[in-house]
Amino acid sequence: MSLLRELQPLQNQVLDGIYTTHPCYCKEGAELSAVIGATVPTGFEQTAADEVQEKLGSASRISKDRGKIYFEVPAQSLPQVHRLRSVDNLFVVVQEFKDYQFKENKEDALKDLEDLVKKLPWTDPMKVWELNNSLKKKKTKRKKHNLQSTASREKLNADGEEGGTDQQEASKQEDCAQNAAGVEPAGGQDTEEPQGVASRNGEEEEEDNEQSYTKEELQAGSGSETKAGEGKTGEGDAKVLKFRVTCNRAGDKHSFTSNEAARDFGGAVQEHFQWKADMTNFDVEVLLNIHNNEVVVGIALTEESLHRRNITHFGPTTLRSTLAYGMLRLCDPQPTDIIVDPMCGTGAIPIEGATEWPSCYHIAGDNNPQAVKRAANNICSLLKKNENKESTSLGIPLDIIQWDICNLPLRTGSVDIIVSDMPFGKRIGSKKKNWDLYPACLMEMGRICTPGTGRAVLLTQDKKCFAKALSRMGHIWRRGQTVWVNVGGLHAAVYLLKRTWERAEEKRSFW
Repeated sequence: MSLLRELQPLQNQVLDGIYTTHPCYCKEGAELSAVIGATVPTGFEQTAADEVQEKLGSASRISKDRGKIYFEVPAQSLPQVHRLRSVDNLFVVVQEFKDYQFKENKEDALKDLEDLVKKLPWTDPMKVWELNNSLKKKKTKRKKHNLQSTASREKLNADGEEGGTDQQEASKQEDCAQNAAGVEPAGGQDTEEPQGVASRNGEEEEEDNEQSYTKEELQAGSGSETKAGEGKTGEGDAKVLKFRVTCNRAGDKHSFTSNEAARDFGGAVQEHFQWKADMTNFDVEVLLNIHNNEVVVGIALTEESLHRRNITHFGPTTLRSTLAYGMLRLCDPQPTDIIVDPMCGTGAIPIEGATEWPSCYHIAGDNNPQAVKRAANNICSLLKKNENKESTSLGIPLDIIQWDICNLPLRTGSVDIIVSDMPFGKRIGSKKKNWDLYPACLMEMGRICTPGTGRAVLLTQDKKCFAKALSRMGHIWRRGQTVWVNVGGLHAAVYLLKRTWERAEEKRSFW
């Protein structure tokens, strides 16, 4: 059983216990509900909606603005909301306007946005923000406690005669995790890193969007209005919160820029709450999302994207964990399935798979020794993180190996699912090489995949080359669903393929 699965009941008890002691919960928590907005990988909005329905029992509405969903939950469900695997960033909706009529004159349009601030129902969303903030503080305290406990255990082991083996194993893991440290760029996030601009809230600029998409940030201070609940210091003095306003705007019919909207809206927020504006060191981030005539005002609940949960050692084309989850979910893994990523890179897909589908067995491989090293270090980091949670779990169902994608050391017909992020031919490989690589990959994948029931989910931006390769391999692969996604500003596709009953060519036998 996965460590995360074992810890979940205890984690739920601890997190849910916070609500029973929080002042907002005691007064109105049982009735307080929130409309949550979530940014998700574009193209996988329905996948995220399905996960919300499955895990929270709430129906979701997919926004016209791609990459966002909205759902309503009781405030006490916030811990479960943060554990969703398909969402990048979260915010509580203050109010949504589905058909906001902007004035044609710039000054009038901006004045309307200023006046809007006083009319918005801030009270309940600010209570949700405070509740969410208390969760983050509790989580930070638990992290520090776990680190101190681990340090104390290591010191005891070092001073005593017992525990030598455990200490050596911990040192090995630490060495493993440090091997690639300092080599990877700190900010690597997406496959084929951004040629478009990814906003802080997870929305990405889309190539197929004819409308302009600009995003500017302007701070607006944070603090809490008396009605919304004032921030207090330990001595009981009122704390003036620091804030900023982030405006995300899509559409070419607006008379103002994102920066102008954020500036004027932020000024009104500052005047209304008496908060202090601060661009970088803020407590509250107010979001102003404008998509054509749709306007959504929200308050951010996440400081950084939840897709960063698994990877500590990045490569040039590291895939988002949220996108990896969407790809895996597309192939509907079943218990005991063997899932292979033959071009794993830094291991985003198999690590996400082993975490969320621990009843399957995951195999990762790559022909690049540096990529294998990074993936191994990411697995070591995950194991170390799990160890800090004091679980009795022996590990995760995942192995990694260096191999040749066109000559895999796997038995014919032995694999149930293949999930992989194929080279786009930009940062890795070249489009010219892809004309030979893609058909060879599909042939070898067809050989190891179980005829009739096997399936593959493959991501690529080189759609023309992939379509040609697939037409040549039509006897062993049939195309099912195609999901169009935005990967760092690149218009890519995720293909779901079904293995036919046709016998694939066997190059050699391993047994």
